[in-house]
Amino acid sequence: MTPILHEQARAARDEVFGRNVFVRGVVEVSSFCRQNCHYCAMRRDNRLLDRYRLKADELADLIIHRRPAAITDIDIQAGEDPVAVREVVLPLVRELRKRTNLGITLCLGTLSPFEYDQLREAGGDYYVIKIETGNAEHFQSIGAPGTLDKRVNAIRYLANSGWKVSSGFIVGLPGQRPSHIDQTLELLSQLPLAGCSVSPFVAGVDTPFVGAPCGDINRTLDCVAEMRLASPQWIIPAVSAMSLVSNDGYVRAFNAGANLATINLTPDAVRADYPIYKRDRIVMDEDRVLSSIEAAGCEVSRVGIADYLKNLLPTQRVAASAPLPESVTN
Repeated sequence: MTPILHEQARAARDEVFGRNVFVRGVVEVSSFCRQNCHYCAMRRDNRLLDRYRLKADELADLIIHRRPAAITDIDIQAGEDPVAVREVVLPLVRELRKRTNLGITLCLGTLSPFEYDQLREAGGDYYVIKIETGNAEHFQSIGAPGTLDKRVNAIRYLANSGWKVSSGFIVGLPGQRPSHIDQTLELLSQLPLAGCSVSPFVAGVDTPFVGAPCGDINRTLDCVAEMRLASPQWIIPAVSAMSLVSNDGYVRAFNAGANLATINLTPDAVRADYPIYKRDRIVMDEDRVLSSIEAAGCEVSRVGIADYLKNLLPTQRVAASAPLPESVTN
Protein backbone atom coordinates (compact mmCIF):
# COMPACT_ATOMS: atom_id res chain seq x y z
CA MET A 1 0.00 0.00 0.00
CA THR A 2 1.16 3.53 -0.81
CA PRO A 3 -0.30 6.00 1.74
CA ILE A 4 0.54 9.11 -0.27
CA LEU A 5 -1.20 7.60 -3.32
CA HIS A 6 -4.34 7.04 -1.29
CA GLU A 7 -4.22 10.56 0.13
CA GLN A 8 -3.94 12.00 -3.35
CA ALA A 9 -6.84 9.84 -4.54
CA ARG A 10 -9.05 10.95 -1.65
CA ALA A 11 -8.28 14.56 -2.47
CA ALA A 12 -9.13 13.97 -6.15
CA ARG A 13 -12.45 12.36 -5.21
CA ASP A 14 -13.29 15.11 -2.74
CA GLU A 15 -12.61 17.78 -5.33
CA VAL A 16 -15.21 16.27 -7.68
CA PHE A 17 -17.72 14.63 -5.32
CA GLY A 18 -16.96 15.97 -1.86
CA ARG A 19 -17.09 13.30 0.85
CA ASN A 20 -20.35 11.96 -0.57
CA VAL A 21 -20.79 8.24 -1.22
CA PHE A 22 -23.54 6.98 -3.51
CA VAL A 23 -25.60 4.16 -1.99
CA ARG A 24 -27.39 1.69 -4.23
CA GLY A 25 -29.23 -1.54 -3.51
CA VAL A 26 -28.63 -4.78 -5.36
CA VAL A 27 -31.03 -7.62 -6.11
CA GLU A 28 -29.50 -10.79 -7.55
CA VAL A 29 -32.42 -12.02 -9.61
CA SER A 30 -31.07 -15.25 -11.16
CA SER A 31 -28.20 -17.65 -10.61
CA PHE A 32 -28.57 -19.37 -13.99
CA CYS A 33 -25.62 -18.65 -16.27
CA ARG A 34 -24.69 -19.77 -19.77
CA GLN A 35 -21.02 -18.86 -19.29
CA ASN A 36 -18.31 -21.09 -17.83
CA CYS A 37 -15.82 -18.70 -16.25
CA HIS A 38 -13.09 -20.50 -14.30
CA TYR A 39 -13.27 -17.95 -11.45
CA CYS A 40 -17.02 -17.99 -10.76
CA ALA A 41 -19.03 -20.62 -8.89
CA MET A 42 -22.13 -19.79 -10.96
CA ARG A 43 -20.41 -21.22 -14.06
CA ARG A 44 -22.68 -23.48 -16.09
CA ASP A 45 -20.67 -26.64 -15.34
CA ASN A 46 -21.20 -26.32 -11.59
CA ARG A 47 -23.82 -29.04 -11.07
CA LEU A 48 -23.75 -28.60 -7.30
CA LEU A 49 -25.43 -25.20 -7.34
CA ASP A 50 -29.16 -24.84 -6.78
CA ARG A 51 -30.26 -22.41 -9.49
CA TYR A 52 -33.08 -19.92 -9.04
CA ARG A 53 -34.96 -17.11 -10.76
CA LEU A 54 -36.89 -14.66 -8.64
CA LYS A 55 -40.27 -13.25 -9.64
CA ALA A 56 -40.57 -9.71 -10.98
CA ASP A 57 -43.64 -8.79 -8.94
CA GLU A 58 -42.08 -9.93 -5.66
CA LEU A 59 -38.90 -8.01 -6.41
CA ALA A 60 -40.88 -4.91 -7.30
CA ASP A 61 -42.69 -5.07 -3.97
CA LEU A 62 -39.39 -5.47 -2.12
CA ILE A 63 -37.70 -2.57 -3.90
CA ILE A 64 -40.64 -0.18 -3.93
CA HIS A 65 -41.88 -0.72 -0.38
CA ARG A 66 -39.02 -2.17 1.68
CA ARG A 67 -35.75 -0.65 0.51
CA PRO A 68 -33.60 1.30 3.00
CA ALA A 69 -34.03 5.06 2.86
CA ALA A 70 -30.38 5.69 1.89
CA ILE A 71 -30.77 3.88 -1.46
CA THR A 72 -31.06 6.14 -4.52
CA ASP A 73 -30.28 3.55 -7.23
CA ILE A 74 -30.99 -0.12 -7.68
CA ASP A 75 -28.62 -2.64 -9.28
CA ILE A 76 -30.38 -5.59 -10.93
CA GLN A 77 -27.84 -8.36 -11.29
CA ALA A 78 -27.87 -11.94 -12.61
CA GLY A 79 -25.79 -14.64 -14.17
CA GLU A 80 -25.83 -14.43 -17.97
CA ASP A 81 -29.40 -15.63 -18.29
CA PRO A 82 -31.47 -14.40 -21.27
CA VAL A 83 -34.60 -16.02 -19.82
CA ALA A 84 -34.27 -13.86 -16.71
CA VAL A 85 -33.77 -10.80 -18.91
CA ARG A 86 -37.08 -11.46 -20.69
CA GLU A 87 -39.17 -12.78 -17.84
CA VAL A 88 -37.82 -10.95 -14.79
CA VAL A 89 -35.63 -7.97 -15.60
CA LEU A 90 -37.62 -6.26 -18.35
CA PRO A 91 -40.94 -6.25 -16.46
CA LEU A 92 -39.15 -5.25 -13.25
CA VAL A 93 -37.36 -2.31 -14.90
CA ARG A 94 -40.61 -1.11 -16.47
CA GLU A 95 -42.40 -1.27 -13.12
CA LEU A 96 -39.62 0.52 -11.26
CA ARG A 97 -39.41 3.24 -13.90
CA LYS A 98 -43.16 3.76 -13.68
CA ARG A 99 -43.42 3.77 -9.88
CA THR A 100 -40.10 5.12 -8.54
CA ASN A 101 -37.44 7.73 -9.18
CA LEU A 102 -34.64 5.23 -8.63
CA GLY A 103 -31.67 5.14 -10.94
CA ILE A 104 -31.57 1.71 -12.55
CA THR A 105 -28.27 -0.14 -12.95
CA LEU A 106 -28.11 -3.49 -14.74
CA CYS A 107 -25.37 -6.13 -14.56
CA LEU A 108 -26.48 -8.98 -16.83
CA GLY A 109 -23.43 -9.94 -18.86
CA THR A 110 -22.89 -9.82 -22.61
CA LEU A 111 -26.24 -9.64 -24.38
CA SER A 112 -27.33 -8.87 -27.94
CA PRO A 113 -27.72 -5.27 -29.14
CA PHE A 114 -31.47 -5.91 -29.35
CA GLU A 115 -31.57 -6.90 -25.66
CA TYR A 116 -29.48 -3.89 -24.63
CA ASP A 117 -31.85 -1.64 -26.57
CA GLN A 118 -34.91 -3.24 -25.00
CA LEU A 119 -33.51 -2.71 -21.52
CA ARG A 120 -32.61 0.88 -22.30
CA GLU A 121 -36.10 1.58 -23.67
CA ALA A 122 -37.62 -0.01 -20.55
CA GLY A 123 -35.78 2.50 -18.37
CA GLY A 124 -32.25 1.29 -17.63
CA ASP A 125 -29.68 4.02 -16.94
CA TYR A 126 -26.34 2.40 -16.12
CA TYR A 127 -24.87 -0.88 -17.36
CA VAL A 128 -22.05 -2.76 -15.62
CA ILE A 129 -19.95 -5.01 -17.87
CA LYS A 130 -16.57 -6.05 -16.51
CA ILE A 131 -13.55 -7.03 -18.57
CA GLU A 132 -11.85 -8.81 -15.59
CA THR A 133 -8.42 -8.50 -17.27
CA GLY A 134 -7.10 -6.29 -20.04
CA ASN A 135 -4.76 -8.89 -21.53
CA ALA A 136 -6.40 -10.90 -24.32
CA GLU A 137 -4.46 -14.12 -23.71
CA HIS A 138 -5.07 -13.96 -19.97
CA PHE A 139 -8.76 -13.30 -20.70
CA GLN A 140 -8.95 -16.57 -22.63
CA SER A 141 -7.00 -18.53 -20.00
CA ILE A 142 -9.48 -17.68 -17.23
CA GLY A 143 -12.48 -18.72 -19.30
CA ALA A 144 -14.00 -15.22 -19.33
CA PRO A 145 -17.01 -14.75 -21.64
CA GLY A 146 -16.27 -14.56 -25.36
CA THR A 147 -13.17 -12.55 -26.15
CA LEU A 148 -11.74 -9.33 -24.78
CA ASP A 149 -12.46 -7.61 -28.10
CA LYS A 150 -16.12 -8.61 -27.93
CA ARG A 151 -16.37 -7.33 -24.37
CA VAL A 152 -14.80 -4.00 -25.36
CA ASN A 153 -17.12 -3.75 -28.36
CA ALA A 154 -20.11 -4.31 -26.07
CA ILE A 155 -18.94 -1.45 -23.85
CA ARG A 156 -18.61 0.81 -26.88
CA TYR A 157 -22.05 -0.17 -28.19
CA LEU A 158 -23.68 0.53 -24.84
CA ALA A 159 -22.00 3.90 -24.46
CA ASN A 160 -22.87 4.90 -28.00
CA SER A 161 -26.53 3.96 -27.52
CA GLY A 162 -27.16 6.15 -24.49
CA TRP A 163 -26.13 4.01 -21.55
CA LYS A 164 -23.74 5.17 -18.87
CA VAL A 165 -21.32 2.27 -18.55
CA SER A 166 -19.14 0.88 -15.76
CA SER A 167 -16.55 -1.84 -16.13
CA GLY A 168 -14.09 -3.53 -13.79
CA PHE A 169 -11.41 -6.12 -13.20
CA ILE A 170 -9.98 -8.55 -10.67
CA VAL A 171 -6.60 -8.37 -8.94
CA GLY A 172 -4.90 -11.69 -8.23
CA LEU A 173 -6.51 -13.92 -10.85
CA PRO A 174 -4.45 -17.05 -11.48
CA GLY A 175 -1.95 -16.40 -14.25
CA GLN A 176 -2.05 -12.64 -13.80
CA ARG A 177 1.28 -10.81 -14.05
CA PRO A 178 1.98 -7.28 -12.78
CA SER A 179 2.16 -6.14 -16.39
CA HIS A 180 -1.40 -7.41 -16.91
CA ILE A 181 -2.66 -5.06 -14.20
CA ASP A 182 -0.89 -2.11 -15.79
CA GLN A 183 -2.28 -3.11 -19.18
CA THR A 184 -5.79 -3.40 -17.73
CA LEU A 185 -5.67 0.02 -16.07
CA GLU A 186 -4.47 1.56 -19.33
CA LEU A 187 -7.26 -0.04 -21.36
CA LEU A 188 -9.92 0.96 -18.86
CA SER A 189 -8.71 4.57 -18.87
CA GLN A 190 -9.31 4.67 -22.64
CA LEU A 191 -12.82 3.20 -22.62
CA PRO A 192 -15.99 5.34 -22.68
CA LEU A 193 -16.81 4.71 -19.01
CA ALA A 194 -18.65 6.57 -16.28
CA GLY A 195 -17.31 4.25 -13.59
CA CYS A 196 -15.14 1.25 -12.83
CA SER A 197 -14.51 -1.30 -10.09
CA VAL A 198 -11.65 -3.47 -8.93
CA SER A 199 -12.02 -6.56 -6.76
CA PRO A 200 -9.49 -8.84 -5.09
CA PHE A 201 -9.68 -12.38 -6.42
CA VAL A 202 -11.47 -14.83 -4.11
CA ALA A 203 -11.30 -18.49 -5.12
CA GLY A 204 -14.77 -19.91 -5.55
CA VAL A 205 -15.62 -23.40 -4.42
CA ASP A 206 -16.64 -25.77 -7.22
CA THR A 207 -14.46 -23.90 -9.75
CA PRO A 208 -11.19 -24.79 -11.51
CA PHE A 209 -9.46 -22.14 -9.40
CA VAL A 210 -10.50 -23.50 -6.00
CA GLY A 211 -7.56 -23.34 -3.61
CA ALA A 212 -5.81 -20.47 -5.42
CA PRO A 213 -4.69 -17.63 -3.11
CA CYS A 214 -6.78 -14.52 -2.68
CA GLY A 215 -5.82 -11.30 -4.38
CA ASP A 216 -3.69 -8.86 -2.41
CA ILE A 217 -5.85 -6.21 -0.73
CA ASN A 218 -3.08 -3.60 -0.78
CA ARG A 219 -2.56 -3.93 -4.53
CA THR A 220 -6.32 -3.85 -5.00
CA LEU A 221 -6.67 -0.63 -3.04
CA ASP A 222 -3.74 0.90 -4.88
CA CYS A 223 -5.69 0.18 -8.07
CA VAL A 224 -8.69 2.03 -6.63
CA ALA A 225 -6.44 5.02 -6.01
CA GLU A 226 -4.79 4.79 -9.43
CA MET A 227 -8.18 4.71 -11.16
CA ARG A 228 -9.36 7.71 -9.17
CA LEU A 229 -6.30 9.74 -10.08
CA ALA A 230 -6.49 8.75 -13.76
CA SER A 231 -10.26 9.38 -13.99
CA PRO A 232 -11.38 11.69 -11.15
CA GLN A 233 -14.98 11.79 -12.44
CA TRP A 234 -15.55 8.01 -12.26
CA ILE A 235 -18.01 6.27 -9.95
CA ILE A 236 -15.77 3.74 -8.13
CA PRO A 237 -17.31 1.25 -5.68
CA ALA A 238 -16.08 -0.44 -2.56
CA VAL A 239 -16.92 -4.13 -3.10
CA SER A 240 -17.83 -6.90 -0.69
CA ALA A 241 -14.84 -9.07 -1.67
CA MET A 242 -12.63 -6.49 0.04
CA SER A 243 -14.22 -7.49 3.33
CA LEU A 244 -13.64 -11.17 2.57
CA VAL A 245 -9.89 -10.75 2.22
CA SER A 246 -9.38 -8.02 4.84
CA ASN A 247 -11.46 -7.00 7.85
CA ASP A 248 -11.02 -3.31 7.11
CA GLY A 249 -10.68 -3.55 3.35
CA TYR A 250 -14.10 -2.06 2.64
CA VAL A 251 -13.54 1.05 4.75
CA ARG A 252 -10.04 1.45 3.34
CA ALA A 253 -11.51 1.53 -0.16
CA PHE A 254 -13.27 4.81 0.66
CA ASN A 255 -10.00 6.13 2.04
CA ALA A 256 -8.39 5.22 -1.29
CA GLY A 257 -10.92 7.22 -3.31
CA ALA A 258 -14.01 4.99 -3.71
CA ASN A 259 -17.40 6.70 -3.70
CA LEU A 260 -20.06 3.99 -4.10
CA ALA A 261 -21.45 1.42 -1.66
CA THR A 262 -24.02 -1.31 -2.27
CA ILE A 263 -26.61 -2.68 0.16
CA ASN A 264 -27.61 -6.27 -0.63
CA LEU A 265 -31.41 -6.71 -0.85
CA THR A 266 -31.44 -10.26 -2.24
CA PRO A 267 -33.89 -12.38 -0.19
CA ASP A 268 -32.19 -14.49 2.49
CA ALA A 269 -33.64 -17.72 1.09
CA VAL A 270 -31.54 -17.58 -2.09
CA ARG A 271 -28.43 -15.59 -1.17
CA ALA A 272 -26.28 -18.70 -0.71
CA ASP A 273 -27.25 -19.81 -4.22
CA TYR A 274 -25.65 -16.71 -5.77
CA PRO A 275 -22.02 -17.52 -4.94
CA ILE A 276 -20.02 -14.90 -6.84
CA TYR A 277 -17.18 -15.82 -4.49
CA LYS A 278 -18.28 -18.32 -1.86
CA ARG A 279 -21.47 -19.51 -0.25
CA ASP A 280 -20.32 -18.07 3.09
CA ARG A 281 -20.17 -14.61 1.55
CA ILE A 282 -20.14 -11.39 3.54
CA VAL A 283 -23.46 -9.69 2.91
CA MET A 284 -23.22 -5.91 2.98
CA ASP A 285 -26.47 -5.05 4.71
CA GLU A 286 -27.64 -1.55 5.60
CA ASP A 287 -25.85 -1.40 8.96
CA ARG A 288 -22.51 -2.61 7.56
CA VAL A 289 -22.62 -0.19 4.66
CA LEU A 290 -23.67 2.89 6.59
CA SER A 291 -21.22 2.25 9.42
CA SER A 292 -18.38 1.77 6.90
CA ILE A 293 -19.20 5.08 5.21
CA GLU A 294 -19.20 6.80 8.59
CA ALA A 295 -15.95 5.11 9.66
CA ALA A 296 -14.27 6.50 6.55
CA GLY A 297 -15.36 10.03 7.44
CA CYS A 298 -17.79 10.16 4.51
CA GLU A 299 -21.53 10.66 4.25
CA VAL A 300 -24.38 9.28 2.18
CA SER A 301 -25.06 11.16 -1.04
CA ARG A 302 -28.53 12.63 -1.35
CA VAL A 303 -28.19 12.55 -5.13
CA GLY A 304 -28.27 9.22 -6.97
CA ILE A 305 -25.83 8.00 -9.60
CA ALA A 306 -28.26 8.35 -12.50
CA ASP A 307 -29.32 11.86 -11.50
CA TYR A 308 -25.73 12.94 -10.92
CA LEU A 309 -24.64 11.74 -14.37
CA LYS A 310 -27.65 13.34 -16.08
CA ASN A 311 -26.79 16.71 -14.57
CA LEU A 312 -23.16 16.82 -15.64
CA LEU A 313 -22.20 19.73 -17.85
CA PRO A 314 -21.22 18.79 -21.44
CA THR A 315 -17.56 19.58 -20.71
CA GLN A 316 -17.66 17.19 -17.75
CA ARG A 317 -18.90 14.35 -19.96
CA VAL A 318 -15.96 14.40 -22.35
CA ALA A 319 -13.74 12.02 -20.37
CA ALA A 320 -16.59 9.55 -19.96
CA SER A 321 -17.49 9.46 -23.65
CA ALA A 322 -14.19 9.65 -25.54
CA PRO A 323 -13.82 7.10 -28.38
CA LEU A 324 -11.23 4.35 -28.20
CA PRO A 325 -7.93 4.98 -29.96
CA GLU A 326 -7.25 2.97 -33.12
CA SER A 327 -4.70 0.78 -31.32
CA VAL A 328 -7.42 -0.65 -29.10
CA THR A 329 -10.08 -1.18 -31.75
CA ASN A 330 -7.81 -3.00 -34.24
